[in-house]
Amino acid sequence: MFYSLTGKLIYMEAGMAAVECGGVAFKCQTSLTTQKSLPAIGAEVTLFTHLNVREDALDLFGFATKSEMECFKMLTSVSGVGPKVGLAILSEMTAERVALCVAASDSKSFTRANGVGPKLAQRIVLELRDKVKALSVPGAKGEMPAAGVVSASQNAAEAVTALSVLGYDPADAAQVVAKFDSALPVEELIRLSLRAMASRF
Repeated sequence: MFYSLTGKLIYMEAGMAAVECGGVAFKCQTSLTTQKSLPAIGAEVTLFTHLNVREDALDLFGFATKSEMECFKMLTSVSGVGPKVGLAILSEMTAERVALCVAASDSKSFTRANGVGPKLAQRIVLELRDKVKALSVPGAKGEMPAAGVVSASQNAAEAVTALSVLGYDPADAAQVVAKFDSALPVEELIRLSLRAMASRF
């Protein structure tokens, strides 16, 4: 229903930001990662949004970047991960880091988020990696090696896989990643690629 909101930031508190658009203020639940990037009160801001519909409420979630919004939607598709836990994860980790941890089967990193125990962390990695495996990712074969011990070509393949976790088309992701030096660390390749892909919207 809502793709994004652009207006004046009129109020902010932990986990929430209010954006006024045309005289109407929209209350958006946010992650700490998004809040750290928001401007001062009174400045114009754009938040990418996701509307969560429940029987007794309509909850609007706002994110500073499209990739964080897509990551939130991906996380909350996992059994046992509700909006509250999704925000908790994104308050501890950037979208790039979430994608990298899933691609590298690093479930331990997810347990730093409030409400995420070892079993849920393992489920997050398992369910999201299954989705990635179902995609045709150029250059990605078999299990992804642990972060930090990959070759240059494997860095690129892992970056493409991680971008696929965030909902980007594998073919598009591969084209963007190919523009950068594959010897760069995986997380840097993801960050640069997300910036390049964001400029298309």
